[in-house]
Amino acid sequence: MGSTADKVKGTANEAMGKAKQGIGEATGSDRMHDEGAAQELKGKGQKAKGEAKDAAKEAADHAAAVANKKI
Repeated sequence: MGSTADKVKGTANEAMGKAKQGIGEATGSDRMHDEGAAQELKGKGQKAKGEAKDAAKEAADHAAAVANKKI
């Protein structure tokens, strides 16, 4: 999966998690609240994974550009 897909899925999971937490609080459902918190955390991890992929690609591109200048 590409970095953009990871970030999009992460954003969606964060939003759904926050919504579930709100529903859980409104209805008094600890289970729904906890599921929401877990889903939000999963989303944050997915976004971080996407950002790490972007950073790795940028570093590799930079290294390649530097190597090409020295040739």
